[in-house]
Amino acid sequence: MMLEVEKKYQALVDAFLQVVNTVRAQQEAAGDGAPVDYRQVEQEVAQGTAALERAAHAAVLGTLDVNAPQVVIEGQTYRKVMRSLGSYYTMAGAVCVERTLYRKVGERSGATVDAISLRTGVVGDGWLPKTAEAMAWECQRAPARESEAASEQWQRLPYSRCAFDRVAHLVGEQYGQKRQAVERELVETMPIPKEAHSVSVSLDRVSVPMEEPRPGPVEYNAKGIPKRMVQRVYRMAYAATVTLHDAKGRALHTIRYGRMPKGDVEELCIALSDDVMTLVRASPSLFVVLLCDGAKELWNLLEKEFTEASLGCPVYGLVDLWHLLEKLGSAAKLLYGETEGSSALAKWRVCLLNESDALDQILLTLRDSGKEQVRVGDSRPVHESITYLENHRKDMHYAKARSLGLPIGSGNVEATCKSLFEVRRKRSGCRWKESTGAHIVDLHALALSARYNQALCRLG
Repeated sequence: MMLEVEKKYQALVDAFLQVVNTVRAQQEAAGDGAPVDYRQVEQEVAQGTAALERAAHAAVLGTLDVNAPQVVIEGQTYRKVMRSLGSYYTMAGAVCVERTLYRKVGERSGATVDAISLRTGVVGDGWLPKTAEAMAWECQRAPARESEAASEQWQRLPYSRCAFDRVAHLVGEQYGQKRQAVERELVETMPIPKEAHSVSVSLDRVSVPMEEPRPGPVEYNAKGIPKRMVQRVYRMAYAATVTLHDAKGRALHTIRYGRMPKGDVEELCIALSDDVMTLVRASPSLFVVLLCDGAKELWNLLEKEFTEASLGCPVYGLVDLWHLLEKLGSAAKLLYGETEGSSALAKWRVCLLNESDALDQILLTLRDSGKEQVRVGDSRPVHESITYLENHRKDMHYAKARSLGLPIGSGNVEATCKSLFEVRRKRSGCRWKESTGAHIVDLHALALSARYNQALCRLG
């Protein structure tokens, strides 16, 4: 078979022929019936196809160059400076392409630009967009050293640990600059399942190890070089969720968010409110539910943004049932002992879920026990349960919530605290800086919400 290809594609043809020769050689070697080291075959084929992929990218990228004395970019005139080889980074490795560099007219030492980078939307210095997204994906779920190790196993993304780390933060920074607009577009285009009955909003806190300057005078090592004066301290970050539920309160889809300890949590609550308003406009029959533990700070933040006046529909507040049962469990053990206490707690749970006056019944039992001031260690379980019930009773109408088909647990945000912060950001020895930590939190939240690709393709 004869295939005519223009001379400009010679490098592509050579790479293709190398793959063909590799396959032919392996077929010939297999004819003697002896065992085959197929790991070596896989490696050689992967290397050949990677070379073919790089040659294809080099051919396409080369056609994107513009070679002219002057060009106009966003209304500004740029003059030609020189032509030189430039590196672009693909999923299969780096390729070198001749390109024309331009500098803005009137600037003698300003930054240069090239048409290839502008037309392809490279990230940083030559990282092609899909390659950058794939590297950032790896780093949002695991440290850069693990990303590098994984790339060696896959024989894809053959870049160093430092490159993975740098590119991930470049992508995270790029997303952070457009986060509000992208999040708004994502929720506006989000399909709402036909069985969606309610939307819940939850907010919670979780500790994160942070790197901060260590107070005190500067210390020096034996060579007289100043030491790096930092300390590892734990600060409280925020996790939030917007979840669609069916008529039995089961989660259908969850959008997850996170903010580092110094992040703008009030802005986060505004974003949550915008999400819910968009979903309610698209599906006016949705019930709106606020689900949190008993922390007053969290309720104050949410109730400021989620009102019937702002949303145009009722807002149901519910303290997470499982937090309440945890409180009552300690009191029940004190009142009835370990075994009988578990039975009593189970009865209280059934009562809470089915009877509108359950809180009054439980409060009466606790008050009449005469054990309100009895201590167990540093706590007073009965007193703490009474206080918890009295402080949050307006948000504990579980029987009514069940009759309306609403969720009564904040497990989605609890899971987000674990998956978004505990698993990825609290590994042994980890410590984070505010801005760079926020890059990974944003990207990881997108991945956990199953909208990573949809978000990054909107960065432009």
